[in-house]
Amino acid sequence: MRALPSETPSNLRFAVHETLSLLRASLAEQRFGKVATVSSFGADSAVLLHLVAQVDASKPVIFIDTRMLFQETLDYKAELIRFLGLTDVRTVSPDGQLIREKDAWGSLHQSNPDACCAFRKTDVLRQALSGFDAWISGRKRHQSFSRSGLSHIENQVNGKTKLNPLADWTAQDLKDYASAFDLPQHTLVDQGYPSIGCAPCTSRVNEGEDMRSGRWRGTDKVECGIHFENGKIVRTGAGNNNG
Repeated sequence: MRALPSETPSNLRFAVHETLSLLRASLAEQRFGKVATVSSFGADSAVLLHLVAQVDASKPVIFIDTRMLFQETLDYKAELIRFLGLTDVRTVSPDGQLIREKDAWGSLHQSNPDACCAFRKTDVLRQALSGFDAWISGRKRHQSFSRSGLSHIENQVNGKTKLNPLADWTAQDLKDYASAFDLPQHTLVDQGYPSIGCAPCTSRVNEGEDMRSGRWRGTDKVECGIHFENGKIVRTGAGNNNG
């Protein structure tokens, strides 16, 4: 791995060291069993994927194509795969027949966004993770209030372990790291999209707003559902010993 520039703040150096330690423990040493990284290839996905690639670029990365994503996201995915040398990116999607049965007109997100996320994303990920013991997420505490108590290690009720290596990274940490390694940026970020999901449910964020306020704007929905357990947002992790 190329060294960080000499002017890199000490807090970022420490964050990188701690993150790589957790990633090595999970991906190289397999302390949590069989592990996959889950990535949306969204606004700041490049940082986590770059760190994962430094440990082992051949480990599985799961990408959920809901069939309602921005074309820019699909293009960014292809760009990052090439740039980082990822060799096992697995694209999973809802079954075509299921889409025709549940959302033939592509308008379910307007009347019932939770149901739309459930069959397009949550159920798809559950199936994709069925053969894994743990999964790596790119969530950060600074992203929203619902994530402010995020732990590095979460023991889920389904028996799997969820790892959040970037939990305590700040927005500036991500920016500095991406700059240090010249990581490609999602083209929608400069257009006012700091958090990017499905195209119909993502809008631009105004200055001073929460970075995830452009997701499901006008509703009380704050998460797609893949970070829920028993219908509730998980904010802290049982058995956490990493923050």
